[in-house]
Amino acid sequence: MSASGRLVLGTLPPPVVQTLHDFESAFGVSIRLVVPPAEPGAAVEIVYSSDVFDPTAQKQSRLVVAHHGPELELQVAGLGTPTETVLAVLAPALERSFEAAREFHFFTYELSERFEEINLLYSISETLGATLDIGDGARKILGEVRDVMGAKRGSLWVYEPDGDELHLAAEVGDDGRSGPLSAAHPDAVTSMVFREGQAIIASRRPTGEERATGESEDSFSSVPTRHTTASGESRTVGVVNLIGRHDGGRFSAANQKLLAAIASQIGAALENNRLVRESLSKERMAREMELANDLQMKLLPVPERFDWVEAAGRVQPAEQVGGDFYQLFQLAEGRVGVMLGDVSLHGFPSALIMTLTMSAAGIYAREGSSPAEVLRSLDDALAEELEATEMFLTVFYGVLDPAAGTLTYSNAGHPHAFAMRDDGDSLRLTATDPPVGFAGPDAFDEVTVEWDSERDLLLLFTDGLSDMLASSTRGDGESLILDTVATLRYRKATEIVEALFSLSPGDSEASKLGDDRAALVVRV
Repeated sequence: MSASGRLVLGTLPPPVVQTLHDFESAFGVSIRLVVPPAEPGAAVEIVYSSDVFDPTAQKQSRLVVAHHGPELELQVAGLGTPTETVLAVLAPALERSFEAAREFHFFTYELSERFEEINLLYSISETLGATLDIGDGARKILGEVRDVMGAKRGSLWVYEPDGDELHLAAEVGDDGRSGPLSAAHPDAVTSMVFREGQAIIASRRPTGEERATGESEDSFSSVPTRHTTASGESRTVGVVNLIGRHDGGRFSAANQKLLAAIASQIGAALENNRLVRESLSKERMAREMELANDLQMKLLPVPERFDWVEAAGRVQPAEQVGGDFYQLFQLAEGRVGVMLGDVSLHGFPSALIMTLTMSAAGIYAREGSSPAEVLRSLDDALAEELEATEMFLTVFYGVLDPAAGTLTYSNAGHPHAFAMRDDGDSLRLTATDPPVGFAGPDAFDEVTVEWDSERDLLLLFTDGLSDMLASSTRGDGESLILDTVATLRYRKATEIVEALFSLSPGDSEASKLGDDRAALVVRV
């Protein structure tokens, strides 16, 4: 017997026990609650009994509907109060107590579950905000979702538009699927959910191998992850799957609703992650291109630092790197080698060809080869690379010999090469051969013209400069350049080059026209 004078068998809610105790005290009765026998003659299951209850005494009984669990029989034995009166009042009171206890339990459970869900959503938000690695973040999130929902396995699939495929970004538990998975796969549930953008709850039958190991049919919930823009436009960026429940049950609509909220957070994180990656990639590319520009400019000689020639040159790529270049070589017997080239196209591919050309030209020119031999060697060295990239280059290479009073040159398709005479007239140094990449092994001739040392100027520029001037002045860009140089022919080479680039629009306009600009002025 208990110290309170009551015997409680089973697990009655405390309010019910209190109601029974109150009636015992108030009416002077003894009370017993039992589960009626399932079969005649079977023993009853006592749920509650007062310590003075006499099972053989005369008693009244009534069924009590508890709305959960088995039906209960309320038995009341009177010590001085009519039992029928007590039963009429006590039975409904007990039913209300049972219902109140049930509602309280349900409310407590729901509150606990909602708190768990809110806490989960908060945790997910923190996780996604603290990492740029969506894979690591997703694995942690899936683990928490799995635990809260009692799932066995979980997976996150992310859409990659380049291949129109879904890639496995994270998983908890081995699902046996590694991907990639075609977004157009006709039978894959994940692909279907992605295409249709609709969540589903269904069951997955075990494979023959799984059945052999005792695996049963698994419920699964599949939800699309979406990204919604500020304007309200929504697009599916992936799929979240939960597979199997530890209790063997089926995922509920409430589970799906929670998973959809989580998927929405993941969708926003995926898009943010993509934007961050793009931004970082652009920043990295900008840094790399800036470095490439710096390195490319350092490859070009600084004529002002040479004491063996008066010269000035400048290159302005349309992008951060380009294919225009110039070179100066100090050769034997006081001769000076002068080269200017223009690689077709522009940007990074042309910059690579330009670098290869400068490197090879430096070797061949210093070997003392003639201009034609230098260009022929360049054509041989660059043939495969030019063919593979479908590019070519125009290049002028001349050797100034002050002692002999000559300029010997070979011109592979470069249109803007001039000897500016002391009287202001210009002599076009016409092309002797097609551009490098088109010429062939038997090409490359050379021409020798007179050269008046310290009076004549060698003027070389690319079509990017003349085309720019033609566009900005609606006139003949080449003629404007020649007139400007003729007027300034007695000035220093640096002043002449500065004047030429001052004629043209700024770098932004050059970028619009999409061509590199270069000019070189030499006086020997």
